[in-house]
Amino acid sequence: MPIRILTSQQLRQALPMVDAVKAMKQAYAQLSSGAARVPLRSRIDFDQASGVALFMPAYLPQDESLAIKIVSVFPHNPDQDLPTIHALVLVLDPATGRPMALLEGASLTAIRTGAGSGAATDVLARAESSTVAIIGSGAQAKTQLEAVCCVRDIEQVWVYSPNSEHAQAFAIDTAGHNGVPQSVQVAESADKAVAEADIVCTATTSHQPVFDGRRLRPGCHVNAVGSFTPNMVEIDLETLTRARVVVDSRDAVLEEAGELIQPIRAGKYKERDIHAELGEIILGKSEGRTEAEQITLFKSVGVAVQDAAAAAVALRSAEAKGLGELIDL
Repeated sequence: MPIRILTSQQLRQALPMVDAVKAMKQAYAQLSSGAARVPLRSRIDFDQASGVALFMPAYLPQDESLAIKIVSVFPHNPDQDLPTIHALVLVLDPATGRPMALLEGASLTAIRTGAGSGAATDVLARAESSTVAIIGSGAQAKTQLEAVCCVRDIEQVWVYSPNSEHAQAFAIDTAGHNGVPQSVQVAESADKAVAEADIVCTATTSHQPVFDGRRLRPGCHVNAVGSFTPNMVEIDLETLTRARVVVDSRDAVLEEAGELIQPIRAGKYKERDIHAELGEIILGKSEGRTEAEQITLFKSVGVAVQDAAAAAVALRSAEAKGLGELIDL
């Protein structure tokens, strides 16, 4: 039987953001209901290169999707003109175990990560939110912005990166494209960007907080998706204590999210302070935003159900559109 191969370009054609956001809501609901089968991801660290390889399997009965993603994150790759993230997603037939498709995974990762924040923004952010701050200027930052613009009527975007040239390029590349407004401006600092925003998205590989939580507006919503190890931190304790904290997976963030692990170990934050998983709110098991002035925070380290759900949507779309190349193994 042939296997379908999807390149990065074909994957993007097969997985529009609006469909990906819908799929993420369903995936988070299956995760929090216990229907999904998803072990914590395995990892191999490469200390000399500051890199990591992750292995992420998941099965979603509702979507009849069985997939595993292999992703590597090597922050110093841009110094060699290489992408920070490389990934592949293998999709299997859950009835037979037959390999069905091999998808370029870096694009899928960027889209599904952005879509996860889009889902959280739709559930938690104030309906009238119109300004966004993006901290970071890479591929993940672009899909964060695209996803937020899918679910809210955004009029103004501020972007900050320590590399001002990258931030300027980001502004030029995103303005007026994929639902993003024409007004995308480079901020002088992360704090200034945050102070202007109804919605904040962080997509960095930082090991220290990227903005001062005291600068957040009342009623702001924050999506924090960049950190995924105990040593990585984008969000400070001030933000945690001011916000209603919602996570993608309790088990995953308590294993991998430095923003939570470090203050819990220091006795400055407690596990019980995590309000809910996003899927619990989607299922109606927990409340989301309850007050206009409330600050909400969605902390995600990324879970394999996102990849399986995104792969299922992409594969169905690719089959319908005739995208990809069929290869006999």
